[in-house]
Formats: sequence, structure tokens, C-alpha cells
Amino acid sequence: MPLAFPAPLAVYAARAEKTRGRLHSEAESTGRTPFQRDRDRVIHAVAFRRLKHKTQVFVAHEGDHYRTRLTHSLEVAQIARTLARTLKLDEDLAECLALAHDLGHPPFGHAGEDVLRECMAPFDGFDHNAQTLRLLTKLEHRHANFDGLNLTWETLEGVVKHNGPLIGDLAAKDEPLPAAIAEYAQTHDLWLDSFPSLEAQVAAIADDIAYNNHDVDDGLRAGLFGFDQARELPLVGEALRRAEARYEDAPADILIAEAVSDLIGAMVENVLKETRARLAIISPQDADEIRRAKTAICAFSTEMEADLTGLREFLHENMYRHFKVVGARSQAKRIVKSLFELFFSEPETLPPEWRAGYENAPTGGDERLLARIVCDYIAGMTDRYAMREYRRLFGVELPE
Repeated sequence: MPLAFPAPLAVYAARAEKTRGRLHSEAESTGRTPFQRDRDRVIHAVAFRRLKHKTQVFVAHEGDHYRTRLTHSLEVAQIARTLARTLKLDEDLAECLALAHDLGHPPFGHAGEDVLRECMAPFDGFDHNAQTLRLLTKLEHRHANFDGLNLTWETLEGVVKHNGPLIGDLAAKDEPLPAAIAEYAQTHDLWLDSFPSLEAQVAAIADDIAYNNHDVDDGLRAGLFGFDQARELPLVGEALRRAEARYEDAPADILIAEAVSDLIGAMVENVLKETRARLAIISPQDADEIRRAKTAICAFSTEMEADLTGLREFLHENMYRHFKVVGARSQAKRIVKSLFELFFSEPETLPPEWRAGYENAPTGGDERLLARIVCDYIAGMTDRYAMREYRRLFGVELPE
């Protein structure tokens, strides 16, 4: 029986049957589309499982009810599927990109990323998006014939360009390409000067929707800011007042959940309306016309974006800079920096399988190679593994 591809899809959707394929040739599955296989490979990856113990704002020991990278990725995937289905896109590709988008994040959220960027500044730098590409194309070892997961062109393109073009006139930032992306682009052209598919754009905006809402949820539940402050916020205040009016006697945790659910729905509806309006302007006839557009097609309205800017500013000041969060970030930075400095100055402290990559290099290894190996090792750590290594190597007690 021939494989059935998802239908009906919009003309501008990515087409699994017309994929540009994989870097390493493989026989196709008789039961799954190429994008479904990509999604399944991401789910089975070691890096995906590790997201369970990687946090974004809170450190692992602070509570079991706050979001981790894994629960965040699942929330992003749920929102991406909703948007993709409504817009008649390839839902499997959108889901795959949502599940893969955070794989390259190091332990301790942005604190860990800031330290690795600082430590790697003399050695081609660190970028979590480029680290995701390294994981998907090199560091995951699940197949005998190639390193990485050998995902389709469309998936790798979406992972690399989820925030838009990386080079050329449309690039959001005038910065050199991260080393891992520049290296990979030499063997596999991902059209770095264009926008990605609409599925990738959907996954990216689903990320925005998810993290803004779960930061409000986690911040309120953790007591980093209160209801009185939240009622004055753009978007959040309206949703909270609606919940309070509708459920007068509901406890605080129910009001928070109802308000956040309401807010996610409002953002999704806004994105759908704005995206349809932009599609009507360019009338794309295939996925490549989405890529060749001069601006992102999936987006918030101008009014919603302005409200989100105000919300982000509030969260930055009242959540990310809260003394409890700052204290945890400070400890996390010390852990990552100490580990990097020790492994780099004393490579013999690295586990044998990581040390071998340096010692067995054709040139005998150099500082740049060693730094990248150390960076890859630390970036793959979970919060709790990094804390355990720090305790073991430095004899310092940390909270369980």
C-alpha cells in the first residue's frame, strides 16, 4: 500500500513528498512521511530526554511544578500543531521543529548560555541555535552509517533559521555566522539568506506564545510578583480580570490557569488573523514563495507585538531580575564557569569518551578543539548533572 501523505494541505505548505531530502541517502519508510521520521528521531534523541532536567528560569531543586525545557518544548509543540492545522500546513514538520528548537540549550537556562558564550569567545563562540545544529548533525550517535540524526533539509533549515534569514539584506543581525552553522553550510546549503518555511515560522511564534505565558504562570505561582501587579500588565491584566469576574470564588491557582489559557487563546487567534492577512497580500503558490518573501509571514499584529513588548519588559524587571532568580543564576554561572576552566586547563579530568576526541585528533589536538569539546560536554549536561559534577570535582555542597 502506498504511503498516504497528509491532505489536504495549503499550496504554500511544505510537502513531505517533495522534500529536498537528507544529506546522507536513506531508504524511505513505508509507514511514515519524512517529516514524521524526523519528529520521531528527535523524540528518541538523548538530547531530547535531557531536556527533562534542564530548566529555563528556576534551577532544578527549586520545585517540581515549574517548567523545564522538556515541558516547555511540549507546550510549544501543542501550540504549533494548532496553528499548523488551522493554516493547513504540514503539522508533523511544525511539531518536529517545536520539539527540536531547545536541544542546544546548556544547563541553567540563559545563565549557562551566557557563561559558555563568554568562555568560548576566543574559540569561535557559542550560540544555542548553532549548538542544536551540532547535536542534530554531529553529536547524536544513534546510527551506524552517519553521525547525527540525518534529518531532512526542511527540518534543518527550520531549526537554523527559525528567527529568519542569517545572512544577506534581510538578516535581523549583522553578525558573523556561528561557527557550527558556517561549517555545516559548506556541505549542505540551507538557503541562509531566506526565510524558512511557514511551518518553521509557526514553531518560532509558538515558542514566543508558550514562554511568555508560562513565565507569567510560573512567576505568579512562585510569588515573584503578585496579582495586583499582574492586573496592571498589558494582556495579562485583561485575562486575569476576566477570570476573576467569571470565577469569583476560585482559588488563586485556578484563576492563574484560567487567565493563562485565555491569554494563549487570544495570542493564537491574533497570529492566525495576522498571518492570513499577510498570506492574502502575497498569495504564495508554493513553500518557496514563503521563503522568498521580504518579511516573515507568520507574525503577531502590531498592536499585539506592542503589548508583548511591555509584558517582556515587566518580566525582565520583576521575574528575571528578582533577587531569588538572580541568586540562583549567580550560583549557576559559577558552576558552569568553574567546570569549563577545570576541563580546559586539565583535560584529563574529562570523561574518557570526551577526552579521546582531543587526544586522538590528527594534529594531536589544539586549544580551539579542546575548547569546543569542553563546550559540547557542558552544553549537553542537565542542571542536576552539572551540579553533581561540581560537587564531585570541587567538594562543594549544593542544594539537592
